[in-house]
Order: sequence, then structure tokens, then C-alpha cells
Amino acid sequence: MKSLKSLWDRLLFRDRGILPGKRLLALFLIFSIGITVMAAFSNVSWIWLFVMNGLLLLISLLDLWLSPKKKDLSFKRKIPDALERGITYAVQIEVTNASNKACSVRLTDGIPQSFRTPFPFEGTIKAQETSALSYQVIAPVRGNYEIDKLFVRYRSVFGLWEKQTAAVIKQHVRVIPDLTQTKRYLESPQQFLLHEGVRVRKQRSEAGEFARIRSYAVGDDPRKINWRQTAKLQEIMSNEYEPEHGKYVTILIDCGRMMGAELKTGNRLEKALEAALTTAAAALRNGDYVAVLAFSTDVQRFVPPEKGMGHLQKILQTISTIHVEASEANYSAAFNYLSAALKKRSLILLFSDVQTFLYEETVLHHLRRMRQRHLFMLIGIEDKTLLAAARQEPDSSKIAMVKSVAQQQIGFKKQKKTYWEKQGLSMVEAKEERLVTAAVSHYIRIMNEGML
Repeated sequence: MKSLKSLWDRLLFRDRGILPGKRLLALFLIFSIGITVMAAFSNVSWIWLFVMNGLLLLISLLDLWLSPKKKDLSFKRKIPDALERGITYAVQIEVTNASNKACSVRLTDGIPQSFRTPFPFEGTIKAQETSALSYQVIAPVRGNYEIDKLFVRYRSVFGLWEKQTAAVIKQHVRVIPDLTQTKRYLESPQQFLLHEGVRVRKQRSEAGEFARIRSYAVGDDPRKINWRQTAKLQEIMSNEYEPEHGKYVTILIDCGRMMGAELKTGNRLEKALEAALTTAAAALRNGDYVAVLAFSTDVQRFVPPEKGMGHLQKILQTISTIHVEASEANYSAAFNYLSAALKKRSLILLFSDVQTFLYEETVLHHLRRMRQRHLFMLIGIEDKTLLAAARQEPDSSKIAMVKSVAQQQIGFKKQKKTYWEKQGLSMVEAKEERLVTAAVSHYIRIMNEGML
């Protein structure tokens, strides 16, 4: 049974086999037309035509002898273990030719279909050398993937016949959220926020922990002057404070149906993950404890609070595989879980769809209970479709009706936001490209002002 399957695979040219090249087909076509024309104007028999075609076929088989054997070629793939979503990476294929014959190869890697790749790609391998061929890959969908095979076709310098084979190179690749914004923040927090047009405000003079004594600078609060050191050094010295460390920050990520709405790059969940990871990095760098909870109908993932930058890797590994579910988000289940899990006062940042949350009247009871111990903030992405519909010119009755409904929805949202904010819930809506900045800047503002 196994031999029959192997024979069937060979007949289908599956992972193995020998195929005629384009040059051979073109040569046969030209040769056949030529001798057929000669036969039409001479007394040559048809047997002679078949003999000549057969002779050409036998001569072409010499081309197979000029190409390396399959066992003489070995392949090795170099690809990062973790790929960031939407980022271009270079994958390198090392081809070792142990024979004394050069060849041209055409490669198609066994990359998952969701990846964007330029297959097939070609290269030339010299005799008794190792050559490196590379191609670009973009992974648009997060998850864990396995790459097992590399499909190869190679030919000699004449290119009359092609040999087909498949090398088994098993590797596991993890596609994680885009960390571009997170890296930019970790490199220079102040420059990151200033580049996005956000100025980090100074903290309240009476809040924070004492950090150091330094020379007084123009613009410093006179109340921070250290008169003892000023008198001792005969120079105006000022106390410097920094936000208190060791606070608790809990990040909630909604994975419900509405988070699957498509944006310019990815969907709402992808942008929420990027903002959540950057905010977590900012909090961990500040010495705070960070916990993360992802939920839809039920709690999907929970990372208990810890401090230190090493905790960011644990958060990344835990939430990089979460996906949007087709059901609505169950906020009550998430808040009930948090009530039991959080033992200390915490800043709770919820990344969700604002409009969906406003319709959830059942969570008001949970929020009233939680805000007695915790500080709560909802962060969402602006609905560009709704805003565009409200701004369009009413050139027809249909457009006027759409505009009216959009304005009505916007008015209702403002009304509900005002009502929720009176209940102690802060809401922030930002543009898609500014969500990360909005989340980080609000976290810094809360910490600097000692609100937690």
C-alpha cells in the first residue's frame, strides 16, 4: 500500500519527479515543425520522423546528467522565531551544492497561506558552494504557525529538464502584535509623546516620591526649594519628585464582536493590543505592577500583576494568540472576575468599543461597586464611518436621512458619555493612529497628578 502511494505521488509529481523545461518544449516544437515541413517536400517516411524525434529526446536526457543529484543538495531556512504583525522580514534559504555541477533553482517555501510572499523566487547555485537566497515575508494574522516543507525545482545550465523535490525543514513561527510603538516609547518616552503632539505635564507639587536634590531651574516651583542645601552650598537648590512607584495597573481587552471592525491597518482588536502593550511597557518601566485580562463571553486570558520589564514578555506571550469572537462581550463576567482577583487599589484601563459599552446598562452596578476601590477609564477608537456620515452634504433625501441618523447617534453617545462620567467613569475616544499615544499619555497624567 505504501509503495502504491509512493508511485501515485510520483505520477502526480508530488514533492518529487522530473519535468520538461520550457526550453525543451520550445526546442521540440521548432524541431517537429522543421522536419514535418521537410517531410512534406521530400519522400521521407513517417518512421524517419519518429526516429529523429526520439533521437532528440535521448540527446536531451544528457541534460539530466549535467544537473546535480537530489542527495547533493541540502537546504537550511533562517527565519525569526517571532514575527511582528504587518512588518516585513527577510527569510534566508541556504542552499549547499556538494556536487561539481552548477544549477539554477526555483523555490517555493511552505509558508502559511495568510502570509504575503513573492513565490516562486529563483537563484543560481555554483558547484561545491553554499549560496544564500532570501525573500521578503509579511505576516498579517497573529497566531502560532508551523512551516514544514521547502519545495524545490532545479535544472542544469541548459535548462531542458527540471528536477522536483521537497526538503523537510520543520520550524515553528509565532506572529505577535506590532511592537513598533512600544519600542519607540522604550527608546525615548518624552520624544515619543512629543513626536505625537502630546506634552507630558508636570506632576502635582505635593505628589510623588522624593528623588534627588538638584540646582534650581527656571520654571521650577518655588515651594520645592531646599533652603537647607541652598544655605549650605550658597546656590539655590530644588527638590525633585517623581511619581510613586509600585502602583497597580490592570488592562482589560475586549475581544467581543465589535472589536473585529476593520480599520486602515488591521481591526480594532489589533490596535487595542498595540496600545495595551505600550501602556504596559510604560507602567512596568515606571516600576508599577501590571495585570492584563482579555475577555469576550468569558475570561479568555489573565496575567496576574507583577513588576519588572521581564513581565512584559510574559504578557506578550499570553495575549498574542487572542482573537475576536463572534459573540458580544460580557462585561459583567470580566468585572466579577476582577473583583475577586484584584486585592489592591488599581487603575483599570478598558480597551473596548465605546458605543457598545454605553448600551450595557447592566454593568453600571458593577462599576459603582468597583469605583469605590479602583480608578476606571474606558479607551476606544473613533467611529470614522459615523463621523463621515454626519459631515456629508445633504444633496439628496437619502443622504439627508443618513446624516440625520448619524447626528442622532452622535448626540445620543454624548448624552450617555456625560451620564457615565457622572457615575465616575472616564471615557476617551481617539483616532486609530493616535490610540497608543492617548492611552500612554492618560496613564502618565493619572500617575503624575497622583489620582491613583
